[in-house]
Amino acid sequence: MSKENKETTSKSTESKEKTGKIDVTRLVSIIPPASQLKRREARIREKRIRIRYNESLPQGVVKISKKLAEMLNIKDGDLVDIVVAGRHKFVYKAMIEEGEGVNEVYCNPEELKERGVADNSIATIRRHS
Repeated sequence: MSKENKETTSKSTESKEKTGKIDVTRLVSIIPPASQLKRREARIREKRIRIRYNESLPQGVVKISKKLAEMLNIKDGDLVDIVVAGRHKFVYKAMIEEGEGVNEVYCNPEELKERGVADNSIATIRRHS
């Protein structure tokens, strides 16, 4: 390298240091994009399920699997609405237990028979508002 090239490169690095310029890409990498700031999680508010009979449950209580409760943001002891055929709306107290049936909810058979709901009926469940 010649003396002129060395002097030119040393002058250019000195001028960058003196001006104090910062690389713009570093600044932009700190700022999150607008899509990330406005992002919202899509929560499921209601789900179609099957109502099953379970004689061991007391009246007014419905047994829900843990996975279904997490999907609908239901906690143990919360009130839930169960709507059968879009006409019959019932309010129950939720009891959450480990279970595999995400699409099944268990209720007392005597209470359901009085209300005219058969075993394995299709219904919609949501958190009571």
